[in-house]
Amino acid sequence: MKKSLILIATGFVASISFSFAEASAVSQTKGSFVDKFRQLDEVLPTPNVYRNAAGEPGESYWQQQADYNIKVRLDEEKRRIDAQQTIQYHNNSPYSLKYIWVHLDQNIFRSDSMAERTSTFNSKPDVNLGGIDKPARISFNELRRQQFMADNELGFNIKRVANGNDDLEFVIVGTNMRVDLPTPLKPGQKTELNIDFGFNIVEEDAVGARSGYEHFADDAREGGNDIFLLAQWFPRVVAFTDYEAWTNKEFLGRGEFTLEFGDYSVEIDVPADHIVSSTGVLKNERAVLTPTQRKRLEEAKKADKPVFVVTPEEALENEKEGTDKRKVWKFEAENVRDFAWASSRKFIWDAQGYQQGGDVQPLVMAMSFYPKEGGELWEKYSTASVIHTMEVYSRFSFDYPYPTSQSVNGPVGGMEYPMITFNGPRTILQDDGSRTYSLSEKRFLIGVVIHEIGHIYFPMVVNSDERQWTWMDEGLNSFLDGVAGREWDPTMPWGVEPRSIVDYMKSTNQVPIMTQSDSVLNLGPNAYTKPAAALNILREVILGRELFDFAFKEYAQRWAFKRPTPSDFFRTMEEASGVDLDWFWRGWFYSTDHVDISLDRVYQLQLDTENPDIDWERRRQEEADKPTSLFVQRNEAEGRKTWVEKNPDIRDFHDENDRFTVTNKQRNAYQSFLEKLEPWERRVFDRAIAEDKNYYVLDFNNVGGLVMPILLQMTYADGTKEEMYIPAEIWRRNAKSVSKLIVTDKEVTEFAVDPNWETADVDIENNYYPRRIMKSRIEAYKWQRTTDHVSRDIMQDAKTKLKSEEDKSDDKSEDKSEDKE
Repeated sequence: MKKSLILIATGFVASISFSFAEASAVSQTKGSFVDKFRQLDEVLPTPNVYRNAAGEPGESYWQQQADYNIKVRLDEEKRRIDAQQTIQYHNNSPYSLKYIWVHLDQNIFRSDSMAERTSTFNSKPDVNLGGIDKPARISFNELRRQQFMADNELGFNIKRVANGNDDLEFVIVGTNMRVDLPTPLKPGQKTELNIDFGFNIVEEDAVGARSGYEHFADDAREGGNDIFLLAQWFPRVVAFTDYEAWTNKEFLGRGEFTLEFGDYSVEIDVPADHIVSSTGVLKNERAVLTPTQRKRLEEAKKADKPVFVVTPEEALENEKEGTDKRKVWKFEAENVRDFAWASSRKFIWDAQGYQQGGDVQPLVMAMSFYPKEGGELWEKYSTASVIHTMEVYSRFSFDYPYPTSQSVNGPVGGMEYPMITFNGPRTILQDDGSRTYSLSEKRFLIGVVIHEIGHIYFPMVVNSDERQWTWMDEGLNSFLDGVAGREWDPTMPWGVEPRSIVDYMKSTNQVPIMTQSDSVLNLGPNAYTKPAAALNILREVILGRELFDFAFKEYAQRWAFKRPTPSDFFRTMEEASGVDLDWFWRGWFYSTDHVDISLDRVYQLQLDTENPDIDWERRRQEEADKPTSLFVQRNEAEGRKTWVEKNPDIRDFHDENDRFTVTNKQRNAYQSFLEKLEPWERRVFDRAIAEDKNYYVLDFNNVGGLVMPILLQMTYADGTKEEMYIPAEIWRRNAKSVSKLIVTDKEVTEFAVDPNWETADVDIENNYYPRRIMKSRIEAYKWQRTTDHVSRDIMQDAKTKLKSEEDKSDDKSEDKSEDKE
């Protein structure tokens, strides 16, 4: 309860805090005015000495540090690890700490975890009394998951928590553990925690985790060849922050991790024929690599393409044997917020040095680890994608700061950690023994490697709070992986273009981006594609590339190796670009409004000359251009004559003149009008008459509610086009509807709003004036009789013979032959 009150006070509880601030700070009781441009002062936390009003770390900014020394042993047969770790915890805060909280993320797999107990079932039966019932549905994957979790003892086994030789009291609370200190840890002091632990590794394919093992059942040595991906594998200190104190929110699976930076020394004890990929730098190459492997690794540093450190042939041979011997791989990593590793005898290993220059990390070893199942797909594209990512991301942020950047193939589709990523795409084994891959799998590999390596920048260096705000790393990273992806191949469907989120933007099943991670509906669109598309619009439409790129890079560099919050990002982007963006953050991040700007009406106007001989003739022509009534048309068609036509002698003055007849009275009034004009007014008026420009009044309606710039395209009668940018501030006094006067030299035949689909406008039909005919397709189909249990022919079905095992084999052979054809 205390934490909730703190969060609401600081304005970090998404729509709840937003509504609270709006209701308490502003009261609009008269009229229907809605201020879409109201500043976010009531919503964002008050600047302080830790985080200032410019979005920078304040003069008294602090963060904790946790250094780890870990020795871990992988038991391949039992699929288990056991370890001993020492944590040196530095209290850099201004507060004394009575206890230290530690994450135990493996406890999410316990049957009594909050995640398990609060899981919901969404495939209920449809019971129709008197009709046909539709049964509930449960997938084989879910059945497999339930059985695996029931058959295995999962979660951390904490064997000992101590400070040196003194055991410490601890309490496990779900996926967290509170360690009570013998005396309060004062500001500037440090302490050590010694934790002995172990756990059974989950099978990733069975439970759908972020790490685990994958078993290859078709290998020659049954049960002997697994890939182990180890993440969230050790008790990690909970972050203690200036904005939330201990960030010990329960791990429910969606909201990821909030961690402290530190230095790591890790010894990994594995079977001697395993190859290990890990966060950090390998410190004992001579003990674990052959002379040939060491030579290849050295050659790779200056190579212009990946070099095999372990070749496909060597990896395949390695799979055949197995061993009882063991090796210890020693890794060290400096200033990282986490540590992960992978181990298998199946790994092929290639590497290439990325010469990025500069003083930070001139040489980065880009490396990939993959089994034969990765094949040519990984050989061609994995390490190349790693290097491409660093080249692009560094332009938008900072030089890649670590000595290695790795892509590892395994059962996890895509996951990121400092210096190491887990990526899932693979080749397909064909009957002739060859391996092929589809275009979609190729694109998947390139895309996921770019995305996960990009995460080493966000949030592994720019250390945002993933448990609270998924969008701060996933959204920013999706924006940048879209930039990198389109620089690889602009035809690849990256899904971060504004046009890609239209269906989501107009859906009802959504919440604001500024919603805590575990409460988000539709995580992919909400935390990935919507913020990415928003930033795309901010860069390409609102700020322009120069201002956006400068501000974004400023944010990345300000908060490298620090912990930014949403307000720090918002404030930095405004302060560095020099543009007020509160309306943008309010609309895109704090609301579920969507973009739908309708061009409802266009008036074409001509400036009156005030000369009656000209203006009244124009009015006469306008009257003549109006359609004749149906009554008159039919009378004329029948040859009926009017009474006056049949009796011309009754015609008088009024039959020879009409209401548009000009008299000297009007001409004198015109001369009087001109004489009363000031000299400057006369010059302006005469010029306007002489230029005879086209005047248009456009009525815009903000149907979706999200204020945005109006991107207007005008098509002229001569076929040429002109673009006009109308800033979003046009909506500042009326966010629902506005009218705009546009003056042109040439006649306009069509107006179009956002013709290139750059603002995620959900309805392009109302963007054109005059309206366009919308083209689509129609597909013919053949009606088929239903085959449910009511209409099936049981008499005929009862004649069917039961197939033997031999018949089943024949069917499979026929299926394969058809596939080849």
